[in-house]
Amino acid sequence: MKAKTKRWLKAAGIRAMKTMAQTALATISAEAMLEGVNWLTVASATALAGVLSLLMSVEGLPEVQEAGGAGERAGKKATK
Repeated sequence: MKAKTKRWLKAAGIRAMKTMAQTALATISAEAMLEGVNWLTVASATALAGVLSLLMSVEGLPEVQEAGGAGERAGKKATK
């Protein structure tokens, strides 16, 4: 596996886990305020957030892009 692929997988995984944790906390808080926590709803919303985060990471991750390299998309320059 290439080093850039490993960096991308690590960065995308970290972002997905953070997104999933935020979604779980928000869903649990909202559910608890209403009636009670529906754990199936929490699990499905959390999983969906993780999948969407990974799909959004396909566009590119600033922490993986190289200046002047693959990070340039649609006329945008990569940031350091």
